[in-house]
This record gives sequence, C-alpha cells and structure tokens, in this order.
Amino acid sequence: METVSANGLDELLARLEEDGRIVHVERFAPRSARFGALDRPLPDGVANALPFDQFFTHQAQAINYLRDGQSVAVATGTASGKSLCYQVPIAEAAAESHGRSTSLLLFPTKALAQDQLRSFGSLGVDQVKPATYDGDTPYEQRTWIRNRCNTILTNPEMIHGSILPNHSQWARFFRRLEFVVIDELHVLRGVFGSHVSHILRRLLRVARHYGSEPTFCFTSATIGEPGALASELCGLPVHQIENDGSPHGPRTFALLNPPLLDQASGARSSTNSETASAVAALVDAGHRTIAFAQSRKGTELIAGDVRRRLNALDDRVVRSYRGGYLANERREIEEELANGTVSAVIATNALELGIDIGGLDACVLSGFPGTIASMWQQAGRAGRTGQASLTILVAGQDQLDQWLMAHPDQVFSRPPEPAVINVTNAFIADPHLACAAFELPLGHNDSKYWPDILDDTVRRLVMRDLIVARLHDDKPIAMWAGSGSPSRGIGLRSGSTNEVKIINTDGTLIGTVDESRASSLVHTGAVYLHRGQTYKVEHFDPDDLVAIVDMAADDEYTQPRTSTDISVLAVDDKQAVGPLELFLGQVDVTTQVTGYQRRERRSRKILSHEELDLEPQRLVTRAFWYTIEHQLCEEAGVVTSQLPGALHAAEHAMIGMLPLFTICDRWDVGGVSTAMHQDTLHPTIFIYDGYPGGTGIAELGYDVASRHLQATLDLLRACGCKDGCPSCIVSPKCGNGNEPLDKAGAIALLKLAP
Repeated sequence: METVSANGLDELLARLEEDGRIVHVERFAPRSARFGALDRPLPDGVANALPFDQFFTHQAQAINYLRDGQSVAVATGTASGKSLCYQVPIAEAAAESHGRSTSLLLFPTKALAQDQLRSFGSLGVDQVKPATYDGDTPYEQRTWIRNRCNTILTNPEMIHGSILPNHSQWARFFRRLEFVVIDELHVLRGVFGSHVSHILRRLLRVARHYGSEPTFCFTSATIGEPGALASELCGLPVHQIENDGSPHGPRTFALLNPPLLDQASGARSSTNSETASAVAALVDAGHRTIAFAQSRKGTELIAGDVRRRLNALDDRVVRSYRGGYLANERREIEEELANGTVSAVIATNALELGIDIGGLDACVLSGFPGTIASMWQQAGRAGRTGQASLTILVAGQDQLDQWLMAHPDQVFSRPPEPAVINVTNAFIADPHLACAAFELPLGHNDSKYWPDILDDTVRRLVMRDLIVARLHDDKPIAMWAGSGSPSRGIGLRSGSTNEVKIINTDGTLIGTVDESRASSLVHTGAVYLHRGQTYKVEHFDPDDLVAIVDMAADDEYTQPRTSTDISVLAVDDKQAVGPLELFLGQVDVTTQVTGYQRRERRSRKILSHEELDLEPQRLVTRAFWYTIEHQLCEEAGVVTSQLPGALHAAEHAMIGMLPLFTICDRWDVGGVSTAMHQDTLHPTIFIYDGYPGGTGIAELGYDVASRHLQATLDLLRACGCKDGCPSCIVSPKCGNGNEPLDKAGAIALLKLAP
C-alpha cells in the first residue's frame, strides 16, 4: 500500500479550513521507538517465532513482571503492541511446559477475540493451542476445545454463565492456569465493570480451589489511574505500566464546528452531514478513512450519505459496522477491513476497541465520544502502521461538544478520566455471591475476595432463602439453596436483572431493554428505533415484561414526561464549595412516567400531548447535591419566580458537563432541582447515579466539585444563544419537556461558586 504523505493530508485540511468550519488544528511530531531489555532470554522456540529481537520499553517491563508472577495493567496507545505483552509470556509458559500450561483471555466483544485468535495463529509457537469459546461456538466443538486447547479466548458472559458454573468440567484447565488476560480494561467501568470485578474474584477463587495461582494482565487504552482500576477489579496488587516506547508517524488533529444556522436558537448544521462531507472528501483524495457515529442509526445515515457523495454503487467501498449484525456479517466486514478492500468504514464504538483494521489514514469523529479517553482510542485507529494521519472531531450540538470547541486547549491538555466501579453495590454483589455459593460453599476465608461485604451479603441471601448455612468440620459454610445455576438472568451490562422483551407484531424478537428504563423507552405509544428501523409501541405490559411493537414511518419521535421525587436516606459526607453546601449520600428516587409528547422529527414541532397511567418506579442509589441559601439567591439577583428555571437550567448544564470529569454518559445519571426541598429546606440541585446502588459516579462528581462548576459556568457564558439551546441548557432526556429554563439565572447562581 502506498504511504500517505503528511503534505497530502495538509492540502486536504487546508481545503476544509477555507470556510471557517475548522476552529483549531493541533500537530504532533513523529516519535521514535524506545527499547527495553528482558531480564532473561526467551526460549529458542519462542524467540525464533518472533519477527524481531527487541521489545519496546513497555513491552519489556510488562513481560518481566508477568514472568515473575506479578500482575500488570498496560495502558499505552493504540498500535503500541500491547498484545505481545501477554502473548510472549503465554507462549513461553506453553513451550516450557510442553503445552500443559493454560491461559484464559477475556475480551469485551466477540470480534476482539476473533482478532486475537488470528494473532496467536500468526505467532507460530506450536505448543500454543488457541481457540475462541463464546456464544458462536457450536456445542459439538466445546468439549473438544475444553480438552485439547490450552489458550481460551472468551468473554465475561461465558466465564460467568458457562465456565464457572461448570468448573468441574474444566478441572484440568484450572489446575494448570497460569495467566488471565483482561483486554480493553477501560470499558470495565460502571455496572459492567462492577459485574466483572465479582466474576474475576469468583474465577480466582475457583482457580485456587484447583491449586493454581494465575497472574493477571490487563491491557487498556489510555485512561486515568489504570493500575488502581485493575487492582479493584481483581482484588490483587497490580503494577501500572504507561511508559509507551512505541513509535508513531506525524499526526494532525482538527476540531470542526458545524456552521451556526441561527444565532438566537443556537441551531447548527447537521453533525452527521458534516461528518459525511469530511469522509467523502478524504476518500475522494485517496485516504482510507474510519468514522465513528454516536448510534447505530447514525452509522447507516452517514454511510448512505458518503456513498451518495462519492457516487459509490458498490457498498463494499463504504461499509457500516455496528451491533446487531449476524456473526458471518461481522466476520466478512472485519476481513475486508483487515485486507484493505474497504475505502471507508462508518462504525459505532464497536470498532473503538483494538481490532487490527489495517492501514487507515484518517479518522472522523461524529460528535465528541463522551470522554477524552474514548476520543484518543478512536483517533488511534488511524496511522497504526506509522504513516501520517489526520483526525477530525466534528462537534455535536450538546453541552460538552460546544464547551470543547470554545476551549480547544482542553481537548489536548486534559488527562484521561478515571473509570470507577462499585464492588460494594449490593444490587450487583448479592447475585454474584449467590453464584459463588453455587460454585463452591462460602466460608469465612472468602473474606479475602469480598472484604467488608461478605458477612452482610451472606446474611441477606440467607434471609431470602437463596443460600443455607451449615456446619462443616465445625466451621460455618453457606451453600446455594435453589435449583439450577443462579447465573441465569443476571445481565452483566445493565443495572437490572430483568429485561423487557421488545417483540414485533409478527412474533419476532426485536431486542430487549432494561426493566428500569422500559417505562420511559417502550411505553405504549412510544416511538422506538432499532437497527435504523422505526417502530411504534402498540402495547407495553410491565408485569409480563413485554412490549409489542409494529413498524412505523420515520416522521416523528416521542419524548416521555415524568414526575420525579427524591428523598435523602443518608448523608455520608459534606463540604463547602464557596458559599454553597455540597453533600454526598444515599437517596431514594421515585419516578413516574405520566405521559409523552409526539413531535415531528424534522421541525421538532409538538404534535400532541398524550397521557399515561403507569406505576411509579423506585430507585435507591447514590447522589451528590448542592444547597443554596435563599438569601444568596436573592443577592445573586435570582428572585423567587426565577429560581425554578435557574436551578433547572444549572442542573441540565452540570449533567451535560459531568462526563468531562468521569468516564460516564449523561444518560447514566439523573437530576432533580427544586426551589425548596423537604429534606434540605433550601433550594437544591441533585445529581444521582442512574443505577441501583450506584456505580461510583456520585463519588467522582463530589470530588471534582469546584472544577465541575467552573466548567459549567464557562459553558453557559461562552454559548452565544439568547435563552438556551441544546449546546448549553436544553436536554434531550428532560422529563419536563425542558420547562422551565432560565439561562441567565443559572449563570448568576453558578457565579456564586469559587
């Protein structure tokens, strides 16, 4: 493949800059490789299989630790060779044990496991016998893999629901287990990460039962404090490795803000359209390009637009890639990406992860992906083979995107956000301790896996008759009391154990949605989007956990109206933020969907208001909240009649800016603001974690209070609209239809903070 020159990309960028859409360009000089030394030579069979005899500094450091049985978290850039950090020790262990050593590798997606299977195959060490073991693996092959393969590539769901409940069938494998690899550490956050933390503790417990003491290797894109997250996930000490010794070519990063169409309303041209235009220009100039969209529907819309702009009749020139494809479709597209037959791919964050997709020259981001960490991960898809590369971030209209356009230095100077999990969340811990009791009886010694929560969790499970207490050798143990494995019905990637099935009128299963979110997403009359198709919910039955849908025209959308009450259950901490009081604690949130608006999709015009009579839903979770003295509000110039709108606008803007400080999405949190709260007796703004028991977001918000409020104030001041727009205070998830909102009042209140 011909190497793309930096000059060629610069010429294209200059054309894009002509009309003022480009607001900032950042250039990064090429970097030379830095090498490190292994503490001892590799066996000849492994050394001869490698196409080189030198390791980058981070590779050598990781390999040295892993060979000595010390766990590591390697957080370096894309295409830095993180896979070799664990492939080499695995190959060495297999070679020295004549193939008896075993290793278990966990990937968050099937595509990543398949990609690593190809990588292990190309390594060429005969004693390494790899195989994928996931939901696509035929049942007739599973026994053969279990008995013949020593390197199993799988995912957390298979560990949780198949391997651990049936660990006796894997006894030989567990007895010889030396390495456990967890790839893409940065996605193990929030609910998913909290679930995986318990799975890894259950895994370590079973491995030790069979006499092995595996060493863990975590790999990650750049995130804040990767070693701390890895250690919390597995409960062991973990060495953090961030000294990236890999080379890269010259990189250019441009920020593009779609043109402002209306100053008063803040409306801008379509982010998807601007993305399609940039991709088409790059492809037309001969640059292989990847674009990342925010949704499945977005991938299809952008891909179609690019094809029209290029007059591309063959859809293999421009491919879309997203969730929902069949296994054979995924494999076909991944193969086309790897061999370079595709000129452009439009993807969701399914391709944000470390799949090797060949020599891409450019990356276009359709909207800020939510975190600095994800932004760099997506941008790293281009320039992986050392050539010059260009990344273009096309801003969306929401708060965070527009704040970054106004503060471009923050895009490149802010450190990656830390990811958080909550191992003590009882809503997640209880079902996993039940699974552990099914796998092996629980005893006091298991406190090393679940310190501080074992006794209370066992007590709750006994009271619910899920486990029973017994004496064994005069020591108390707890055993599973139910029938079948309790692992069934536990959704690892959601906060609910129950899911609502979305079924077409012809009986076809369309998809599922968490029970906790179903009343707002699939209530009767709701418009629901799935794989680019619009459906209307004909009937929602919350008792049977079913929503019946039918295909509908793509000319309108719905927005639920909700009423939310929040009460304080416990205050765990408090601090002063200037004259404001900030609290952290447990809250009880009761939400009821009372109706919805039907809106025209293009104009957003309200077509009708519809009423609903649904049962309220209760959420016990974590929150942080601000209280403001009434007198302070008056001194700031916010009179009583303005106060509800000012608080509401500040709440929206604060939620929109929160992902800047923690790896979360604004859909992961909720908010309530009130001019007089019954528990605080003051004007109050609550921001709460949207999952039962909380996932750590509230704690992070509490810790970054001053910086969070200052960034929110900067956002409101910089936005040029008059009364509020999607770039500052208008929220797409507001249950009150964005009423009332007072932008000027919000600015006045936020100015109170230091």
